[in-house]
Amino acid sequence: MAPAVRLKRSSTQTITLPPPDARLAVRDVMRSTIPSRPAEAPASTERPAPAAALQGFLCLEEVDGRRWSYVVDGGSAKGRGSGGVAVPAGASVRAVPLQSPLPPAEEIMSFIRSYVVPEGFPDSVTPSYVPYMNWRALKHFFGGAMGVFTTRTLLSSVGVSQSKDGAGRVGKMLFARQGKKFDNDLKQLRFSSDLLLEIGAGIELTTAAFPQFFLPMACVANVVKNVAAVTSTSTRTPIYKAYARGENIGDVTAKGESVGNIADLLGTGLSIFISKRNPSLVTSFAFLSCGYLLSSYQEVRSVVLNTLNRARFTVAVDSFIKTGHIPSLKEGNSQETIFNPPWRHETVAIGSRFGEAFQEPASFLAIRPLFEDERYMVTYNPTKDKVYALLKDQAKSDDIIKAAFHAHVLLHFINASHARRLKLKQKQANPDQSEHLYSRNVDFLAHIAKSCKIVSSSYGTFKKKAREQGWIMSESLLNPGKARLCAAKPQ
Repeated sequence: MAPAVRLKRSSTQTITLPPPDARLAVRDVMRSTIPSRPAEAPASTERPAPAAALQGFLCLEEVDGRRWSYVVDGGSAKGRGSGGVAVPAGASVRAVPLQSPLPPAEEIMSFIRSYVVPEGFPDSVTPSYVPYMNWRALKHFFGGAMGVFTTRTLLSSVGVSQSKDGAGRVGKMLFARQGKKFDNDLKQLRFSSDLLLEIGAGIELTTAAFPQFFLPMACVANVVKNVAAVTSTSTRTPIYKAYARGENIGDVTAKGESVGNIADLLGTGLSIFISKRNPSLVTSFAFLSCGYLLSSYQEVRSVVLNTLNRARFTVAVDSFIKTGHIPSLKEGNSQETIFNPPWRHETVAIGSRFGEAFQEPASFLAIRPLFEDERYMVTYNPTKDKVYALLKDQAKSDDIIKAAFHAHVLLHFINASHARRLKLKQKQANPDQSEHLYSRNVDFLAHIAKSCKIVSSSYGTFKKKAREQGWIMSESLLNPGKARLCAAKPQ
């Protein structure tokens, strides 16, 4: 049975843990998996907790194949009585590793694999992928070797070093680790690649004003432009695939590249014609850059995809919550946010770690009974002003979509409550700013309970209406984190 939570006004919180048989099962798991020597732990944890502290066990979590136990931090168990443990008020939780760190050789190989093979390899690709990539790598090896001689001859003829070419290739390799995001946030990354291309071109233009710094500036520009090239190349094929009907993606790609080459030649000719009139370099570059970025923005906005990434999912859920209507494919894609600045605050996190979502054990124990029949948990962290969706280890694709839907419903309730409280505060004379911030922390547990009822009755309707509009609901591109909550079972 789910644990009960009794909150007192005294200096302690009484938290009733599971019955003795469940605690014994958890203890068996931990004794069978905790190494005999200290293991490396994240952040402030440097060694496994003593046995007394493990009595405050909360949950297990798996991240990238490694398991962690979250325990109550702040004193040993005392006053157990009928199975309860008194924990000091405001006690936090911390992670304890249940496995030894990987050997250095395996850590290095894991790091290398993150750069050279797709995520989920070998299950995520067909068997013919390996021989294809072996021959492709060999081809590029010989091509690169030939390029050294040709590039060296061309650059030496004008007295320029070839160092910047190697820097550009390093930029390509480093950015390739973000490969999975090329599928999830295709439009956003493609527009970002065009922004990077403009930045690289701007740096190259600036070298005319600082000729003494030509080489370092040229290297930086080449790195930026090669990162943009990787992004542009990686997102081009999925876009063509969205327009191909049947097995004609090769033909669609060939014709698309042909149109691009024709337009490129025409633009080159226009540029040569204009340059002969000796116009202002800065003015000409600014004019052409504005045209390039405007065309790029409209290009990605015109792409219509039937999969749900985070941006399109947000559009669909917000519309459903406010109007009960699911936007069509064209409407949803046109309303999708294309540019997300790095400093933008993300209000929903999916597949988060336990330590990010919960800062005290009482909040976890309070909402856990609400999600016993689900393969996820949703909570709100007022200190970070963010809704977190935590996935259990049994979570499938539909569970991830449901968790994201639930997170947006909860966010809607919290924002609505905050808006009402803020409106009341604004009517008062000289409202205290601290009270404004505190208002988001009021009754969020009640909002979670209310959101559970709404989701249980409306999620099926949301999926049905989304399918009717043509959205694919069997899979998603929500890109959840890799952390999973694990069930504690005897081994």
